[in-house]
Amino acid sequence: MEKYLFDLSGKTAIVTGASRGLGQYFAKALSGAGADLIITSRQKDRLETFRSEIETSGRRVLPLELDVTDYGSIQRMVENAYSHYGKIDILVNNAGCNVRKPAADISWEEWNTVLDTNLRGAFFTAQAAARKMIPRRYGRIINIGSVTAVFGYAGLAPYCASRGGIKQLSMSLADDWGRYGITVNVLAPGWFKTEQTKALYGNSTWVEYITDRIPLKRPGLPHDLDGAVVFLASDASAYITGQTLLVDGGISTGATKATVQD
Repeated sequence: MEKYLFDLSGKTAIVTGASRGLGQYFAKALSGAGADLIITSRQKDRLETFRSEIETSGRRVLPLELDVTDYGSIQRMVENAYSHYGKIDILVNNAGCNVRKPAADISWEEWNTVLDTNLRGAFFTAQAAARKMIPRRYGRIINIGSVTAVFGYAGLAPYCASRGGIKQLSMSLADDWGRYGITVNVLAPGWFKTEQTKALYGNSTWVEYITDRIPLKRPGLPHDLDGAVVFLASDASAYITGQTLLVDGGISTGATKATVQD
């Protein structure tokens, strides 16, 4: 297989929610493959250190403010990105949030916060980017989902609803925009240690429990996602759209403790 299939040189990529966590790993993976970046956060000044890190590697990077719960903010970000680079090739819809509570205790406001951020925000960001991609008949949209798109977990009702919605939304958008050369896929991580999950990882009993249910017997490390995000952003995945790529160590197989030994 030719290496150029994974080469992102000359491409521009938006990565939302890039002030911390997996968003930064996605951005570094794409820039490492040759892409120039637009990185976003609700507070632009939180991107400065990361901006310097990317620029040191030789890639161009534009930090922009973005609140995905604000329609005007989405439009301004995309217009500024397009004005700066003259095109948008790749969107990684990574901005998200979570409220971890028993379902009986979730408030109306908490439900709206999670769904407005993870689902409505993802749709309107994808829409704004696609409007720039359609005239060029090219685009790669990667909606960041979760293993909760196919599994349900207690204490995560709004989050699971939003991630299940991302899976269905991406299938619809893939059908809608495929005629314009735009692919839309979901990259769905399993259990990774991030700002949203670090409290869980402080519980050794939980870590042992979840590790035992992962066939590869370890939680994910951020670099485990590098190949997947570059693949979905590149021409190597040109004939793949509407799909959910689970990077979860196999936990979505439904495996529990082995009952048969080698």
